[in-house]
Amino acid sequence: MKKHWICLACFLAITATMPLRSQTDGENLVFNPSFEEHRKCPMKIDALGVMTEADAWWQPTSGSSDYFNACGSRECNVPRNKMGFQEAHGGNAYCGIYCSQELYREYLQTELKEPLVAGKRYRVSFWVSLADKSPFAVATLGAMLTPQRLEDSTHGILMEREMTTLDGSNTQSIATHFEPQVLNSMDNILDNTKEWVEVSDEFIANGGERFLTIGNFLPFNKSSVVGMEGANLPLSGAYYYIDDVSVVCLDTEKPIIPQTSQTPKAGEVITLKNLYFATDKSEVLQQSYNELFQLKEMLEQHPSIKIELRGHTDNQGTVDHNQKLSEARAKAVADYLIGKGIDKRRLTWVGFGKSQPVADNATAEGRSKNRRVEYRIIAD
Repeated sequence: MKKHWICLACFLAITATMPLRSQTDGENLVFNPSFEEHRKCPMKIDALGVMTEADAWWQPTSGSSDYFNACGSRECNVPRNKMGFQEAHGGNAYCGIYCSQELYREYLQTELKEPLVAGKRYRVSFWVSLADKSPFAVATLGAMLTPQRLEDSTHGILMEREMTTLDGSNTQSIATHFEPQVLNSMDNILDNTKEWVEVSDEFIANGGERFLTIGNFLPFNKSSVVGMEGANLPLSGAYYYIDDVSVVCLDTEKPIIPQTSQTPKAGEVITLKNLYFATDKSEVLQQSYNELFQLKEMLEQHPSIKIELRGHTDNQGTVDHNQKLSEARAKAVADYLIGKGIDKRRLTWVGFGKSQPVADNATAEGRSKNRRVEYRIIAD
């Protein structure tokens, strides 16, 4: 198991001109639902690591989710791996999360292709299988859909935290348990290690829900925890494989009328607003998937367009370090697009370091705005 971290994402400015999809045709709104698409093959289950292999998926807390694939090492292989033996429900890959103990939990999170529509009915589904070596099983795995990312720097239960002022100066953090829209019944223990079991339900969207988080949101004493005879796992808890996730609109209203597509203008500079990197590194994090997907789609829809990727940093660090970091981050975006099939001749990149701020570097908010990657449209 790996360990570590975690804005409502908006479409790129030019993708407002792209056709809108109808949510009435049964389309799965989950990117990479069976975890087949990956940046690299998994090599190790690291108790202090971060899941970075599966496209579009990440861990929202310090509890370290795991990725398994037939191309992976002995620890992370499919069907046989460190946690037991299980064929994938679909394809050659799945993820794994630890789900029972109070002080250590793991979750999976992704961003949907588009926000849910208020008043429409959706069906959420995912498949689970208890790992052979899991000494416990639980009932209450569930799925939470929210407008913003759920995130927490701890490795315990993912909870809703609110800061409350006590006496004008002192504050206190109040934590309450989430109530997921989809929750497996407490009397249905998920103890099957041989077959996959579906967890699913339907609900009416409030509107704007865009992030999907999977795991156990309930405390230990409300999770119907039971022991499994003969199993032996270093961590004394329930460990589950997760596969084939879907969010589908069930309504049958008339489809949305597509908007007229327009070609982006030469010279236009657009900031990638939901692009995330590891701290002080050029590694693009999985939370950036939707933003990069929209950029890739734009380039595919307008094959005559070339872009220049432009990296920027805040004013922290030396001129030389920031220059190299900004260029490396712009190149990392280019490398990602090339890896997804975009012709490298359509991409150039440059770093500006801290020389072109767009906000005040004296504040944390300003520095955050200055740490950015833009792209400039170049007409063919």
